[in-house]
Amino acid sequence: MERRLPPNSELVQAVLRLFREPVPKAALRRHERLSPRSDLARVTVEWLHVRADGSNRTALIDSSAGPPWRRRLVSVHESGWKAFDVTEAVTFWQQLSRPREPLLLQVSVQREHLGPAHRLVRFAPRGPPDGAQGEPQLELHTLDLGHFGAQGNCDPEAPVTEGTRCCRRRRDEVGGELGAGAPGFLAYECVGACQQPPETLTSKWPFLGPRQCIASETTSLPVIVSVPEGGRPRIQVVSLPNMRVQKCSCASDGRPVPRRLEP
Repeated sequence: MERRLPPNSELVQAVLRLFREPVPKAALRRHERLSPRSDLARVTVEWLHVRADGSNRTALIDSSAGPPWRRRLVSVHESGWKAFDVTEAVTFWQQLSRPREPLLLQVSVQREHLGPAHRLVRFAPRGPPDGAQGEPQLELHTLDLGHFGAQGNCDPEAPVTEGTRCCRRRRDEVGGELGAGAPGFLAYECVGACQQPPETLTSKWPFLGPRQCIASETTSLPVIVSVPEGGRPRIQVVSLPNMRVQKCSCASDGRPVPRRLEP
């Protein structure tokens, strides 16, 4: 995995491909005779993380139990390659401290309706001896951030134009936006444009929108305010979230924000 994910790259999509073995004709005829209305099974993909104390942590990645875009119902009449989006699993793996453990994916076939359809859905655990179809495959699609990412902080001596690459620019001290009498603070904003992937890639990943320059990392801002209490002012410190821009990045429009691993 370390070698397959180049440094300074962005993971766009990870796809797990499993070969669905055909059901023997005799077993299929027996199933159709005994359970004619049950021909679907639910396939669930989970990311499995083994903690240092030996306990397991799992995270649902792809399943028919989730939202509609994660539905994976397999018919007993289908065979061949089935694709599962495991981008979130690879994202979780990237958040682990190094040295990272191997990427573990747990695939299970479960009952969807009454009937034993799930017993007939099987995936090839390995390729046949002649090297034909069957070996599970993990496809990783990445973008080189050297071309498609941001450049860090803007050059303070250069004006921002349409051709400026996405960067973090220092703003004048901000204060009035917080109310009259609020002290100023050093602020930043994200400006500039992002390089768009070539059409050969966007046609492969139609779910990606145009890449835009956004604030990818922010921090809160502590502010001292005076709160009336019992007819007398009381000084209180409040924290305003997402007020300081720490980092600007290029991100595809409409792409979901990756979940962060819980401790």
